[in-house]
Amino acid sequence: RKILYVDTEQSKYHCHKVMERILRLAGLPTDKDRDDFVFIVLREQTPDKRKQIIGYMLENMPDVGLLIIDGIRDLMYDINSPSESTDLINLLMRWSSGYNLHIHTVLHLNKGDDNTRGHIGTELNNKAETVLQITKSQQDGNISEVKAMHIRDREFDPFAFRINDNALPEIVDDYVFQQPKQDRNFSLTELTEQQHREALENGFGKQVVQGYSNVIAALKQGYASIGYERGRNVLVSLNKFLVNKRMIVKEGKGYRYNPDFHY
Repeated sequence: RKILYVDTEQSKYHCHKVMERILRLAGLPTDKDRDDFVFIVLREQTPDKRKQIIGYMLENMPDVGLLIIDGIRDLMYDINSPSESTDLINLLMRWSSGYNLHIHTVLHLNKGDDNTRGHIGTELNNKAETVLQITKSQQDGNISEVKAMHIRDREFDPFAFRINDNALPEIVDDYVFQQPKQDRNFSLTELTEQQHREALENGFGKQVVQGYSNVIAALKQGYASIGYERGRNVLVSLNKFLVNKRMIVKEGKGYRYNPDFHY
């Protein structure tokens, strides 16, 4: 099946470098066009025009099995708009079902934390089969770390890679991951899946909790009920963990307990 790669951010020069790198990684010649790999550059287009072009390509390019959208936020005007985010997610799901293909998107993280940007980030986290996070190593700026933030199937161990002298990515075999500072005094391994479920059921029940302070209060109450009493800083870290694991999910303007999570 074919691959359709859409870039919404980079210039034609940089897109050509990306395309060449992909072909080299696949062991394919870089001086020949391929019918099974099409790369389109939509940097100059408006969000609506970008969606129209992608839709046209899918309709007229038979047997696409993988659609890659590098820069999903550029398919919308306001990344914090709930209605626009929902419309875009529904469009992606229609493409996925209608053309029986897998969709891979790229979205930047907020500066200063590990959360995906805007309401569209929240919606993607809720609907995605797998969410991977790629960040620069704090130990070596030439190394990038890859971690699974959410995955419906079996999880994999985090790994690191660098770009070698041939401009190709390679695995860093001896890389040692540092434990985040916020986790050093906050060990989630002491809690079982059943303990998490009991705490979240006690704290949230079946209701949607609105407002960040109310969510933290619900966590405080729920986890205290199982003997896990912690201060606000730990509860803030716990909240991020639960959202990333989709143990609590955004619904409307609030959050609710998701009993279908995989721990």
